Amino acid sequence: MAHRVSFGLRTSGLVRAFSLVWASGLGLLLLLPVGVRAQTASPSRQTAVSTPATPDASARSGAAPAEDETEIAELLDRGRRLEGERRWGEALTLYEDALRLHPTAPHFEQRLYLSRIHYDLGRRYSDRSFRETVRTMDARQAIDLYSEVLQQVQRHYVDNPNWRRLADSGITELEVALADPLFLEANLPQAPKARVERFRHDLRSRVGAQKIDNRHAAVEVAGRAARLCRAELGLAESATIHEFICGAANALDPYSAFLTASQLNEVYSQIEGNFVGLGVELKSDNGALLIVKVIPGSPAQRAGIAANDRIVAVDGRSTSELSTDQAANLLQGQEGSYVTVTAVTAGQAPRQVRVRREHVEVPSIEDAAIVDSAFGVAYLKLTCFQKTTSRDLDTALWKLHRQGMRALIIDLRKNPGGLLTTAVEVVDKFVDRGTIVSTHGRNRAEDYVYSAREAGTWRVPLVVLIDGDSASASEIFAGAIRDFGRGVIVGSRSYGKGSVQGIFPLNLANSGLRLTTAKFYSPKGKPFSGIGVTPEVLVRHRVARPVLDQADAAAAPADEALEEAIRQARHKIAPAKVR
Repeated sequence: MAHRVSFGLRTSGLVRAFSLVWASGLGLLLLLPVGVRAQTASPSRQTAVSTPATPDASARSGAAPAEDETEIAELLDRGRRLEGERRWGEALTLYEDALRLHPTAPHFEQRLYLSRIHYDLGRRYSDRSFRETVRTMDARQAIDLYSEVLQQVQRHYVDNPNWRRLADSGITELEVALADPLFLEANLPQAPKARVERFRHDLRSRVGAQKIDNRHAAVEVAGRAARLCRAELGLAESATIHEFICGAANALDPYSAFLTASQLNEVYSQIEGNFVGLGVELKSDNGALLIVKVIPGSPAQRAGIAANDRIVAVDGRSTSELSTDQAANLLQGQEGSYVTVTAVTAGQAPRQVRVRREHVEVPSIEDAAIVDSAFGVAYLKLTCFQKTTSRDLDTALWKLHRQGMRALIIDLRKNPGGLLTTAVEVVDKFVDRGTIVSTHGRNRAEDYVYSAREAGTWRVPLVVLIDGDSASASEIFAGAIRDFGRGVIVGSRSYGKGSVQGIFPLNLANSGLRLTTAKFYSPKGKPFSGIGVTPEVLVRHRVARPVLDQADAAAAPADEALEEAIRQARHKIAPAKVR
């Protein structure tokens, strides 16, 4: 059975402690939900639409204000400080945001590229499954794995692969690794630094000069580099070849990547919408882990951990001494086991909290409620598109219907996407017939049209909220609602993630590969990549939870986009009463 997954959010430096998926493209991959479409023709493959990380040049075009040389210099200085402190996730976030603001400025793209390599390397070597694979895999197995990766690229990637570029990227990854303390500590703890540096300096001229115009030539280059590293440095050949594997995947585009065994399993957990963990979403924050979100009813919530708390130690180890992934990995463990964290709430003394790791269900629908009882305006926040979303949405819709829903606001802000099939199912609840989304790839098997069915269609007037972090499956939904004239789109332009990724399990080490296999298009044939969905009503806004009762009104920050969505919903119900 094959799956198509659709990730949307750029997540550099962001980690879901409950799932710890690495989800990004050019910077950080991961941490996000995916989307899936079953495909009986390819039983060995699972297909996905992945997470955007750093947008490409086309995605950034026209989005930046006039360049400010002083600001650019300050951003570069701050980025270099983060690099010097080896805070790669934060550096990635900074450079990605900088590129959005200053798409034509020099240096940001190069700093982003190098930071991503270091970040990815840190994630790999913080992953027990990856370290074990490198330790136990022999040279022949590693070469076979690299060959399998390139074969999958040749068969399924959306564009014809540039083998020279893929091999060169592997050399670059190895060059960076040979200067990275984490890699050296894991693989060459006794090697003299000067000797390693001399070898690193000459590496490209010694292994990369030959013509590389097919995958077999690329494999030969990796094998030659591995043999040289073993002979002159004592480096295990599997360690060298894995850098070529990751380099090849990363060179394709921001959304393709090699997945370690743990990362592959975490992708599957996200598809299912459940995991074992604490039930928190984290991001790095000046040497600590900032709690971005706590899942209702989770072990973390029961233990008194709240959003905006900061974790400064895990089982007695200070997070300032660990990378984000190392600290987050310490939060993982077997169901029923415990972890002790030192949590800090602003204005209060640090406290130790003992939390039990448990099975956690991730809700995809939040805050379903009537927000304007006079007009019957209902609201719900759709956080991701996972396997349970269609069922959860049905439950929420019938609840709101019983409460008097006459119009519905669906909030897709910050929604990174998810299952492609789920996005289609959700659109199908509001559209009675016609094409919802189509996909087109180099391989004709990737050409597919998803259509609506009339049965079970809700005809309630719609308003859809989006922002710059609404991506992939979110854009499929918003684009379909726009093209069908089914509702009003309010907010700011969406991310612009318009490609489909396939999840391909590999035969060795239980690892996997995420590859871009197709592009997707709206019902009217409009592309999303680098363009996104532009709202009919543009609003610069701050995201906030909706005010569900008057008691919350005074404390709630203004949410101009939501207020505008409510006005639009009222107008759909009673135009004459709304100015």
